[in-house]
Amino acid sequence: MAGEQGEKKDWEKYEETIEKFIQVIAKNMNLYGMTPSVGRLYGVLYFSDEPMTLDGMRDALEMSKTSMSTGVRVLSEMKMVESTFKKGIRKDLYQSEEDWYKSFTSLFGNRWRQHTETNIEEAEEAVEELELLVEKTTDEQLIDKITKDIEKLRYAQNYYKWLMEFISVVESGKIFEFIPKRPQNKK
Repeated sequence: MAGEQGEKKDWEKYEETIEKFIQVIAKNMNLYGMTPSVGRLYGVLYFSDEPMTLDGMRDALEMSKTSMSTGVRVLSEMKMVESTFKKGIRKDLYQSEEDWYKSFTSLFGNRWRQHTETNIEEAEEAVEELELLVEKTTDEQLIDKITKDIEKLRYAQNYYKWLMEFISVVESGKIFEFIPKRPQNKK
């Protein structure tokens, strides 16, 4: 009996420790534009020994099937979760992408590329509008201010172009030539 109680406490401590780490994952998901619930979903899948169905995830997280389905779709789009099949099981099964480096490069590239492309377009539109205004106005102070601001916008455009190159280095995996993946620690 005493041995069983000790083992039960060990399992409880294990579950508490894993749950704490899943909470860390959930909190960090906002860095990638995702909600904590999506982070918890990923954490549960990551620590699951077997692929899970939406029903299994819903039971583990006490979330609605709709929320679960939306979370899985978001994680799939970010290549953090993939569907899988198991003979004899008709429901869709999902498992986490275990290569966090791959997930990061996909997630980082996807998020940053969208925003950077928008910033490049917005900067170009601002330059075009300011150039039209320079042609139209006779106010020398305004012309001087616009000229300086166009220089700042050109600087911003160069930065965004550099950022696009950086994003390409991350997405292509070339980043690992400069900063190699860390080998898995096995104690």
